[in-house]
Amino acid sequence: MLFSPRGETLPAAVASWVRERGLPASTVASGNALLDVALRSRPRVVVFDARFEDSTSELWGACRRLKSDSFTGIVPAVVLIGESPGAFELALESGADEILRIGVSDSEISQRLDLLLRRSDRDVYVHPSTRLPGTIEIEAEIARRMERNELYAVCYADLDHFKEYNDRYSYYDGDRVIRLLAKLLHDVVKGVCGERGFVGHIGGDDFIFIIPAVELNDVCSEIVTVFDLLVPYQYSEQDRRAGYFFGKDRRGQLHRVPLMTLSIGVVTNERRHFATAAQVAELATEMKGYAKTLAGSVYTVDRRTDAVSPGAEPTPPRPQRTISVIDES
Repeated sequence: MLFSPRGETLPAAVASWVRERGLPASTVASGNALLDVALRSRPRVVVFDARFEDSTSELWGACRRLKSDSFTGIVPAVVLIGESPGAFELALESGADEILRIGVSDSEISQRLDLLLRRSDRDVYVHPSTRLPGTIEIEAEIARRMERNELYAVCYADLDHFKEYNDRYSYYDGDRVIRLLAKLLHDVVKGVCGERGFVGHIGGDDFIFIIPAVELNDVCSEIVTVFDLLVPYQYSEQDRRAGYFFGKDRRGQLHRVPLMTLSIGVVTNERRHFATAAQVAELATEMKGYAKTLAGSVYTVDRRTDAVSPGAEPTPPRPQRTISVIDES
């Protein structure tokens, strides 16, 4: 999208880049129109045309409004400038993500715009608090493993008693625990599996890590063991010594709340066939829910097998699981 108070068209180099990338192009001439379109469709990139000396304050104001809004702020803002004095500084102050001065080569313009979109995608696809890949990248990674036809394990990790911890302490302490868990998962998965391991953050206290199936027990055992060693030190000395604290349930009644534990539900394709990433995610969620019914920090592995008779449709597997449990409590 081009924002141009003068109604100009895109410079040839930028227009060529837009066509080659298959991006839809449109032009708006007012700040209100820009924000209206951005809120409805969230364009891939907005180009602000400030090449001329009579660029109005409306252009700079529109750029500020775009970048300050919580919904449209992730849209990359590119400002085209000429030789006007102070234009570079105004673009920076207005929140521009990229500033292109007319006169640079077409190839440089194309490369800088490509890098801008790459940075933008990375920011959109990662979780803001942990900087781990989010749901879009998690689904894509599962799909990649399926396409490569390799044996993999998808592990869904979730904290137990995290809400009560937040209620007793603070969201600040809760965020610290989330970052601690993110680092633990990353360090163990990457330490054991290297580039073959993947860690993603769904949101809140929910994480996904994907590893070669052969590394399943080593990775999960180390994660729950180290977690149980670290988590007591996220509590006050009094709560840590007691091993619990008193919290209120939804009815306002006091009850004992144990220290946080970690539940991990694991799905592999060693005995089952999955057609879509959604099927894997659904079963991983089921196994995580089962893990949360068990005491302590545990990981549970789905061991059900697809049973298909010759010429018959696949039948649902029997609800039978082999459970691997690590309980350090």
